[in-house]
Amino acid sequence: MLADTDIAAVRDRCGRTLRQNWREGVRASDGVPFAYTCPSPDHYPWQWYWDSCFTAIAWRHFDAGRSRRELQSLLAAQRPDGFIGHTIFWNQRLEGTRRFTYNVTSPNAPMTASIQPPALAWAWQIAVGDPADVPAIARQHEWLAEHRDLDGDGLIWIVQPDESGLDASNQFDAVWGNRAHGLPRFALLVRRNRALGYDLRQIAAAGGPVCCEVMTNVIYNLSRLALGLPSLTPTIIARMYDEPSGLFGLLARPLPARTPALTWTTLAPLALPDLPEAIGRRLVEEFLLDRERFWLPIAPPSVSASEPSFSLKDARRLGGQRYWRGPTWVNAAWMVWLGLVRLGYREPADVLVGQLVATIAREGLHEYYNPYTGAGMGATEFGWSSLAMELVEPDPAAARSYLPE
Repeated sequence: MLADTDIAAVRDRCGRTLRQNWREGVRASDGVPFAYTCPSPDHYPWQWYWDSCFTAIAWRHFDAGRSRRELQSLLAAQRPDGFIGHTIFWNQRLEGTRRFTYNVTSPNAPMTASIQPPALAWAWQIAVGDPADVPAIARQHEWLAEHRDLDGDGLIWIVQPDESGLDASNQFDAVWGNRAHGLPRFALLVRRNRALGYDLRQIAAAGGPVCCEVMTNVIYNLSRLALGLPSLTPTIIARMYDEPSGLFGLLARPLPARTPALTWTTLAPLALPDLPEAIGRRLVEEFLLDRERFWLPIAPPSVSASEPSFSLKDARRLGGQRYWRGPTWVNAAWMVWLGLVRLGYREPADVLVGQLVATIAREGLHEYYNPYTGAGMGATEFGWSSLAMELVEPDPAAARSYLPE
């Protein structure tokens, strides 16, 4: 049972953070209105695609109208061909060193030319209504199917680590090497991809690397299911699940020279409502509940604690932060919790929620947390950590990832 004081503290912190991070206005260049929750006032001023999807879900606990406005702002930024970038700048210019590391094709671009995990349709289903009633959401999926499905099997590919939203995740070290996010040669990767217009097929033809990442495709599939499209779960299993090991893993071209690190993304398919029960139970019992890998005091860590590259340090020697290399993130915990609830693991689900909620009540809304001590890390007043509301005020529909039968 959650302590009433913790529930009250988390609700208060989430509500205050969402309200203080709310931004709205009219774009000066064309008069387009916008409204969104900036991820963190001190570090992330713009509208990030998947952050907005998560904060829209959290807003439904306080102001459902803002859920709709947040997601409508993503659609307001959409190009006529259906594309939506992973960062939308609205009235704030891209300045400083970010001009060299952001995925834009021109200095005055209104948004990036890269994607983030396409969570919009799923978030709309949870927080607003039926996304199938919104043609613009279907257009985004048409763009993704045309431009990011490399093999014609429905799965989508990314051209840079940050398109997954997982930025410097250890799993990408084997794929991008010294061009991985946050390393010195990442700027050269950005420069090359800009020259190729962030076109997947051109980048693959130029030698890549390109990657088909597990969590990205899980979220994409959840959005497809929300739209009433055929499920990609069988394809995810056929192409990304290794039966002997019981693990899901990424695909990459060229083939990595070494096995990518084991990260929480192997557990992300637990959020799929049609994941076969046997696979789900194996993920939970062999991996999630393993105290040497993922069942740490504040679970799940973003990287298996058994990995040599697991780290609680988030800064590299010459400055800058490298994310997703060990600490626990609230959105990952929420997605894993969905699987525990669906499969009937009530006690572990309660433990996961209890530890995380107590941590947030004590530490506040941080970007991520030390998985051993719960100490808050990264940006403060971090918007999507308000997803904790889905844990303190659980929705019965969570048992099917909020999707209709």
